[in-house]
Formats: sequence, C-alpha cells, structure tokens
Amino acid sequence: MIKAVMVINTLGKPRLSKFYEFQPAEKQQELIRHVYAVLSNRPENVSNFIRSLGSIFGQDTRLVYKHYATLYFVFLFDNSENELAMLDLIQVFVETLDKCFRSVCELDVVFNYSKMHTILDEIILGGQVLETDSVEVMKAIEEITKLESTTSASTLINKSIPSWWAR
Repeated sequence: MIKAVMVINTLGKPRLSKFYEFQPAEKQQELIRHVYAVLSNRPENVSNFIRSLGSIFGQDTRLVYKHYATLYFVFLFDNSENELAMLDLIQVFVETLDKCFRSVCELDVVFNYSKMHTILDEIILGGQVLETDSVEVMKAIEEITKLESTTSASTLINKSIPSWWAR
C-alpha cells in the first residue's frame, strides 16, 4: 500500500502532500521535514530507492523518489509494493502533469493545486494504484474538466432563483 505521496521543492517547501494513512498535522510536517532532510543530503549519483528511513515511518516503509528540475516527487510505501513499479508510477504522474500543463514547472503545481490532486486521485485512490496509463488518466481529467465547464456558476444561480422572482 502506498502510504504517502509528496512533492517537495529543493528548498524543502511541500508543494503537494497526500497521506493515505491518518497522521496528525504535526506528524505530517515532521515526516515531510525528515524526507526532505534525507533527500537533500543525498548525492546525485546514488539510487532513487531508500529502504531504511528509521523508526519515524515504521520498519517496513520504503521510499522512492525522482528529482525533476526544482521538485522532488516522493512515494512512501510498504513491502507489498514493488520499488520499480513505484518509480514507474512517479513517471506516469509526471508525464500526465506534462501533458496537462505542457511542460510542468513548480508554478503549475502551486497555482493548480486542485488539478494536481485530481490527477493524483485518478492514479491512486486510498493508497491503491488505479491507473498506470497516462493517456487514460488524461482522458478522465479532460472529462472532469468538461463537466466542470458545463456546470457554470450562472446555471447554478438560475436554478436557485425562485420561479416567481424571475418573472
């Protein structure tokens, strides 16, 4: 099971964090700081897999990350998941973001926070992988966007105005 997904910039600011196991807010912040401390001290030429994170995450928790430009994409998961599959899932997530935002950058992540969560929810739900094909994820995102655009504020307002008042 996937325990958490994080996107952290190179200065340690979390740009996206989603925990699939309940953690109090203070614990989440501590986990994010710990992950950043581990990642920022790793040399560039080492593996993207980290097996032992200490007792802070639990003994069976593993971490896979990928560093793109100014962002670290991090997946935390237990022994039931495959490390290479998680690395591939990061790639699917980034490819989908690239298709959605046309060459994603940190500002896209900051200003399109809800869309990032929607994309992530199409790939992972409740800690389980739903979809691994970025084309299928993009189809679902386009459909959601289309539905959101057809339900505009004016149609919602018109439905809420009483019929006698509109006469």
